[in-house]
Amino acid sequence: MGQPLAGMRVADFSHVIAGPLATHFLRLMGAEVIKVEPPTGDVLRNYTQRQELRGMAEPFIGVNAGKKSLVLDLKSEFGQEAARRLIATSDVMIENFRPGVIDRLGLGHARVMKDNPSLIYCSVSGYGQDGPMRDHPAIDQIIQSVSGLMTLSGEDGASPMRIGFPVVDTYSALMTAFAVQSALLQRERDPQKQGQYVDVAMLDASLVMMASVVYPLLISGLAPVRTGNRGFSLAPTADTFPTRDQPITIGAVQQNQFERLCAVLGLDGLVHDPRFKDSDTRIANDDALQAELRSAFAQYDAVECEALLARAGVPAGAVRQVSEALALDQLKGRNLALDVPTPNPHVPMAKILNAGFQFAHDGPGHDAPPPALGEHSAEILAELGMTDPLPSQPVA
Repeated sequence: MGQPLAGMRVADFSHVIAGPLATHFLRLMGAEVIKVEPPTGDVLRNYTQRQELRGMAEPFIGVNAGKKSLVLDLKSEFGQEAARRLIATSDVMIENFRPGVIDRLGLGHARVMKDNPSLIYCSVSGYGQDGPMRDHPAIDQIIQSVSGLMTLSGEDGASPMRIGFPVVDTYSALMTAFAVQSALLQRERDPQKQGQYVDVAMLDASLVMMASVVYPLLISGLAPVRTGNRGFSLAPTADTFPTRDQPITIGAVQQNQFERLCAVLGLDGLVHDPRFKDSDTRIANDDALQAELRSAFAQYDAVECEALLARAGVPAGAVRQVSEALALDQLKGRNLALDVPTPNPHVPMAKILNAGFQFAHDGPGHDAPPPALGEHSAEILAELGMTDPLPSQPVA
């Protein structure tokens, strides 16, 4: 059968994270992705603390493995002509310049669709292609701030705090890949094979990502409240507790889970205590219940308690470092990590993450290396009927 996107070509004019991560997902599903880079390369190539990996930084390897690199100066006539020819041969084009820039480069949607009316053209930006903030520059941290995301984590009254990884970029990339694949399916079902324009805004995506707190605000006017490590249910039994060695998080949000939690911890008497008879009374007597739980958890190691609660049907998880999570036996055989070669002798082989889901057959994955800067330029230009660049003629 083959992978879902085998035979599809993606012209990738994006840089750093949101765009390249989106095209990474498309590459994992079998698409050919041609990464168009300026002569200086995608700046993500240098996002590393290891000097010897400059040009092939760890994040760059992770989201660009398996792609082809074509170096073009998009301010030159040659670069623009090569780009137009590439787009004319592609099923998808993705760009994440600030709104208006791609038009000034002669590669705007209206222009390139004349040569390829079946093209799926996707623009990724901070605020979208219209509206009063369209021209504002934005990166992940800025959208975390503008969207309100920074006001959700931590304890009430604490200073705003960004999420500790580029969560907006990551979710925007997923939205982009989802939108592009939806548009491809739409095109395949269209007898006219009509193309589509896709406008992805990181601000929009971040608010969709926060749906669980946005809906109470939109529907009932209930503003989100910072609750630290308390779960969405606000139940005292959906929180993080210290143990003998490391914290554990539990999520006993149903009555039967509360009863099983008490049984495991030797707190059966709490089940019959009128203060804790149901979810409302447990919330009303939050401090008293949490004091009982903290005393009980202090008798256990976190992983030991995790196993006991899991066997009893109570959601629980020891708080782990990322390195500990990656080493879990649970991940063995899940095809979550891929081994890919790299052109850097300091990291001849690298582990990267797969798509995070599995198919019974022909699913996501590949074993191809990330490209050196311009590694495939001659090959791709020859295919496009172009060889040596014309004398550089910058375009305003």
